[in-house]
Amino acid sequence: MSTVKEAVEVAVPVRTAYNQWTQFAEFPNFMEGVEEVTQIDDTHNHWTTKISGVRREFDTEIVDQLADERIAWRTIGGDTNQRGMVHFQSLDEVHTRVELVMDVESSGPAEKAADMLGMLDRRVKGDMRRFKEFIESRGDESGSWRGRVTPG
Repeated sequence: MSTVKEAVEVAVPVRTAYNQWTQFAEFPNFMEGVEEVTQIDDTHNHWTTKISGVRREFDTEIVDQLADERIAWRTIGGDTNQRGMVHFQSLDEVHTRVELVMDVESSGPAEKAADMLGMLDRRVKGDMRRFKEFIESRGDESGSWRGRVTPG
């Protein structure tokens, strides 16, 4: 299992950055290879991705969520095994540090080779850079969900 970690500083308040991240259907706007994310309920999402010509569908479950602080998830279905957390840290009234940490288990030979070549790291770095551009160009979130999900 590989761990990928990337952070960006965004020029929006922590509330805005967090609220936008809760809008999973918007992920294809800044995440390369993500074709669609459908929110099933408050804690479950269905993902469709296409990376290097390989289409995958899987479900995720949010296992911990605290407004303006963190969102943690894990996969629960499909042929992808991952878990991760995005953490939000207010730097001042108009700047936020957004840090993404993911543990990903490559499932096939092509994915294992791509992982060894650092492609996953580069993809996540690009996704975080695009999130920064996306939220800063908007200046405001497209929606929000501020409920609490407690671990366990």
